[in-house]
Amino acid sequence: MTMRILISGASVAGPVLAYWLTRHGFSVTVVERAPTLRKTGGHAVDLFRPAVDITEKMGVLPRVMERATGTSRMTIYREGSRRPVRVDLSKIFSGASERHVEIMRDDLSEIYYDAARDDVEYVFGDSITAISPDGEVRFENAAPRRFDLVVGADGLHSNVRHLVFGDESRLSAFIGAYLGVLTLPNTSGLDGEVLIHVGVGRTAGMYGARHLGEARALFLFRSERELDYHHRDVPRQKELLRGAFEGAHADVDRWLDELDRTPAFYFDSITQLHMDTWSRGRVTLVGDAGYCPGPAVGGSTSLAVVGAYVLARELARAGGDHERAFPAYERAMAEHVRGSRAVALSAANTLIPTSRLGVWGLAQGARLLSALPAGPSRALMRLTTKSARLYNSMTVDDYPPASGGRVGLAGDLGSR
Repeated sequence: MTMRILISGASVAGPVLAYWLTRHGFSVTVVERAPTLRKTGGHAVDLFRPAVDITEKMGVLPRVMERATGTSRMTIYREGSRRPVRVDLSKIFSGASERHVEIMRDDLSEIYYDAARDDVEYVFGDSITAISPDGEVRFENAAPRRFDLVVGADGLHSNVRHLVFGDESRLSAFIGAYLGVLTLPNTSGLDGEVLIHVGVGRTAGMYGARHLGEARALFLFRSERELDYHHRDVPRQKELLRGAFEGAHADVDRWLDELDRTPAFYFDSITQLHMDTWSRGRVTLVGDAGYCPGPAVGGSTSLAVVGAYVLARELARAGGDHERAFPAYERAMAEHVRGSRAVALSAANTLIPTSRLGVWGLAQGARLLSALPAGPSRALMRLTTKSARLYNSMTVDDYPPASGGRVGLAGDLGSR
């Protein structure tokens, strides 16, 4: 009997996991709450070397490269200073990783979805409401179905994690900052350039991608306490964002003026998950659902791609026996996850300076790195940044595709 695996979430980790599971003979269903593949107007994300390697193995790297943002320049304005700092981002990116691609999250999600859509059952417009120990799953709309394993790939506010592990507040750690993203007209004609305004406790930027007819504005700001809002209360989120950037700069004011007209808006706390285990019974978590290091600061997209690949690999190695595969998956990912948390804390301190000296240091440090020749720039990045060391040290084992046929039930699954 073929093993049936249900994945909740069709953003990044879910489609990547579905691709590799089907290549190893598992029967995969993906359920997604949204009625269609999400087009949220999300911000640009980074794929570092291991994630690029995995993407290449999936045969979709050419499409990813075609949709890359092409961002190569950055202009930084410090609050209180009229002189901008010009930065060559291509040198900084090459210094951080030998292989790196920046791409809009929606584009990446669509590419991964297309990679295995003909081999995977996708169910849109539905959500899991209950998971029993024996694998029976109940849905909001569809009739109950039985699966051998269930994987939560449904993000920081994971529904699967809530059902199996309990309330999010017990498992998360707020690191003192918030993130906002909105879509707006590219009136500045940005093509491959980022404009950044940096002040104490807040950073705002606007960028366009070479294939987009629109731009994105990204906002990061500090808060000593967690703010009072619901993660689906968009008017309240916009009010908080306006308040955090009041008086920052005329450019920032113009970007915020688009809040009431934007077709897509995102707002969330920069929060890390701290879980002793990502697995319980027949259920496990992958990507932000299990080990989010912090949106926008921790390299979570690359971590999700690597995690999905490793989980599929360990299930294949174990012949579908989750009692062997899940612990092996967690052992393989543990060091990467711990490292990503440290990277996120360091990145948040750099990107959202806590003092005027920090503001100056961010601008001057970026200028120094971009001014150096490529070789010294790369060496300095590796010596001074935790992110460069982490992403270049991540390794994933190669493994051949399944030799043939579907993966059958293994171990106790066969006698269920």
